[in-house]
Amino acid sequence: MSIQTRRERERAERERLIVTAARELAEAEGWDAVTTRRLAAEIEYSQPVLYSHFKGKAAIMTAVAVQGFTEMAAELRAARTAADGTREALAAVGAAYTAFARRQPALYDAMFTHTVELPFATPQAPSALREGFTELLRAVEPVVAEGEDPGLLTETYWAGLHGLVTLMRSGRLPAEAHERRLALLTGHFAAGAS
Repeated sequence: MSIQTRRERERAERERLIVTAARELAEAEGWDAVTTRRLAAEIEYSQPVLYSHFKGKAAIMTAVAVQGFTEMAAELRAARTAADGTREALAAVGAAYTAFARRQPALYDAMFTHTVELPFATPQAPSALREGFTELLRAVEPVVAEGEDPGLLTETYWAGLHGLVTLMRSGRLPAEAHERRLALLTGHFAAGAS
């Protein structure tokens, strides 16, 4: 192995360590607790080492968000492909999306709530973002009526899921009715689908 290859591998490992530590700290204490000083102490590297990998907290949060989109896309894909039928696939994707958000609230916030340095809904969006949206789109496409825009309908379904998650997390919607709300959303989107 060349020295260059070893250095690249070590650099990639440090970046993974920084991102993992940021995620763990954010899930345990919230994003306000994630500072470069705190991360440096957690991973036992100096702040200049962190800055050699990331410009600051926003860049670290962006890396965390991209990682989250990769994970979410995989979970949505697994839910969609395991389901039998259009309605079931839409319901499975909705359940997987909301379960992901509820299970990892700080990660979800990095992906959808906090300002991160990611272009959304553009060709320049990282592949992980596009893959996550594509999984939602694949679940919604079979229920698109003639003349409807599949992308806009998918955005509307996504907005519904995000709204349910956000309102429930803030205590504005009681959690015990979540499954019924999700079934209503799916039912209205998949009306007439099998």
